[in-house]
Amino acid sequence: MLERFTDDARRTIPLALEEAARLQHPHVGTEHLLLALLHLTEDPGVEVLISAGLDLETARAAVLRMLAERPAGVDAAALETIGIDLTAVREAVEAAFGPGALDGPGDAATDPRRGSRLSRAVGRRPWTRQAKKALELSLRETLALKQRAIRPGHLVLGLIRENEGLAARVVRDHGLDPAAVRTAVLATLG
Repeated sequence: MLERFTDDARRTIPLALEEAARLQHPHVGTEHLLLALLHLTEDPGVEVLISAGLDLETARAAVLRMLAERPAGVDAAALETIGIDLTAVREAVEAAFGPGALDGPGDAATDPRRGSRLSRAVGRRPWTRQAKKALELSLRETLALKQRAIRPGHLVLGLIRENEGLAARVVRDHGLDPAAVRTAVLATLG
């Protein structure tokens, strides 16, 4: 499928890996693809999101906020029934030890023999089921439009169609109607 990607669409793959590494996530999800796309400010399909106020920094902040709301691997509701509020725990730890204290080691630490942690970790992340589905849906969008190449706009369409992923939630929570985004992106694709 990658052979169908335009150069700009192809740039999203390493950018998504970098976003996952920057956020210290062990996987590449739809949220990382969305962040990667938002680096491509000149693309007309991506411009639909940016002109609606969903730029890279806004989306990154939304991703971080949404992920903080649902701690990974922990059933917050179950803990709440026994009186443990994970949000309060996070706030207390960050108040005592600083923002991001629970996020693990930063990407600034380096080993002179191996390069930065960020550069070492970039390529070692599995893609989530939702991210793979979004890529597949972008191919389907391309074929449905009888086009040969997958452009960033097609990737945007795949992300908003894959409504289980965090990217679609970021778009919706930003107040954007996925159907309206779809119509606007389709207009840019011809």
